[in-house]
Amino acid sequence: MHAVKMRNREEIDRKSWLYLLSVLIMLFTFAFVAEPPAAAISIPEKLVYDLTWTGIKAGTAIQEVSQVGNEIHIVSTARSADWISTFFPVEDRIESVLTGAKPPGIGLPRSYRMKIREGSHRRDREILFDQAGKTGQYRDHLNGEKVDIDLPGSTFDTLSSFYFVRTLKLEVGKHVFLTILDNKKVWKVEVQVLRKEKLKTRLGSFDTIVIKPLLKSDGIMDKRGDMYIWLTDDHRLLPVKMKTKVKVGSITATLVGGTFQK
Repeated sequence: MHAVKMRNREEIDRKSWLYLLSVLIMLFTFAFVAEPPAAAISIPEKLVYDLTWTGIKAGTAIQEVSQVGNEIHIVSTARSADWISTFFPVEDRIESVLTGAKPPGIGLPRSYRMKIREGSHRRDREILFDQAGKTGQYRDHLNGEKVDIDLPGSTFDTLSSFYFVRTLKLEVGKHVFLTILDNKKVWKVEVQVLRKEKLKTRLGSFDTIVIKPLLKSDGIMDKRGDMYIWLTDDHRLLPVKMKTKVKVGSITATLVGGTFQK
């Protein structure tokens, strides 16, 4: 096992970990969606994922959504496994705060904060949303950079959009077209609804619907390889599995626990 660790050490780089996070928490932002809402998100909710790289346990990710007064708070964290942390520690936290939630909707973000520690690499970035004024302000808390961004109507950040997509009615063959804000830019993205598939995991068997976002961004959602997401084919649309190719091999996130609607 020690030999495997040393052999793989040079192959797990910063960009692979950034893309791993994109699989989990940086999915979609919708400017317009033709399909009506399907169901409300169950709040509170906690989803725990095992992260594996070419079959080797690489870390753990947790996504939580909670109600705090009139706000919805979504927090996503990722931490590397002990054997990776000895030479490449990963400890990431991303939070989105939304207001104006009216079920089955989740509201719109007023702030988004990303704090990344991956080896010697650091990021501390924030976006403040003015939904009424259709503008956002990007802030880099490490170098002091500030950028104003025009927004095309109601706009989600990349974390809250992950939950927004779960309120939609998805049908095989009907693709979804959306807009995503990532890395100071607004991107047009197509999400293909591919097929239905039976999936077995340690939590049991699930009827799922498989989707494939066609990513174009050059930010946190840096395009590397095709990404596939397995959502339960029911009103919950729970993401039970996500998989993408990286520079070397592939990374898979599999739901293994948490507190969610059964």
